[in-house]
Amino acid sequence: MAFDNIELKLDGMVAELMLDRPDQMNPLDWATVKELAAAFGQLEADATARVVLISGRGKAFSAGGDLKAYMELYRKPNEFRAFLDDFRRLNSAIESSSMVIIAAVNGFCVAGGLELMLACDLALAAVEARIGDGHLNFGQLPGAGGSQRLPRAIGPARARDLIYSGRLVDGAEAERIGLVARSVPDAELMQAARELADGLLQKSPLGLAEAKALLAGSREMDFSAAIQAESELVHRYATTSHDAMEGLAAFAEKRKPEFTGN
Repeated sequence: MAFDNIELKLDGMVAELMLDRPDQMNPLDWATVKELAAAFGQLEADATARVVLISGRGKAFSAGGDLKAYMELYRKPNEFRAFLDDFRRLNSAIESSSMVIIAAVNGFCVAGGLELMLACDLALAAVEARIGDGHLNFGQLPGAGGSQRLPRAIGPARARDLIYSGRLVDGAEAERIGLVARSVPDAELMQAARELADGLLQKSPLGLAEAKALLAGSREMDFSAAIQAESELVHRYATTSHDAMEGLAAFAEKRKPEFTGN
């Protein structure tokens, strides 16, 4: 499938998905959201990729939505609703995917760009990245899950600070407050993201997918229900999967495990 606004490459079991409109700072307009959804659908159907790296070409991961296009969309409430639904479904699909999605955040990551990053499993940021909500700077509101995911990621007090003030933090502060997993020198960002992806490929595919499911439960259930769900899932995984027993055997035999994903 050919894309106009993004670039998709598959390198073994790692897919590299790049937002590719650098002159506009990689806006997440409706067409781009649809292309991202189609790309993820293609990857899910192909079932080759286990890890996806999302990045942006040029000086931005994504500076957010296309504000000029919003002027027209706001005059068409049904179309604006459809856009919001598509963006929400895209982020939900990223969260629910069995693949591990890593955001490699270079430059500006603002508003919709932040909402996309928050849906990913892991985020690495360049030290000089500029990350924040920014919606209120132009009288807008986060509409693709940002107001809900941001407090869950960094706590309500820090989320209020970023949303109310509209300020942007650099990669080092983003790491310190838990907004990203790691910050690295700008020149090392993609190498670090690829090394992380390659490390994940050494894990049990089934175990990694089940770990993602466990962590999703912490967002969607109350604590007691999540603990019970964890117990049930771990019992099933340990007693029925090849990979769980293979990991124990490899440890006992002092060898590298040979995971099958079953």
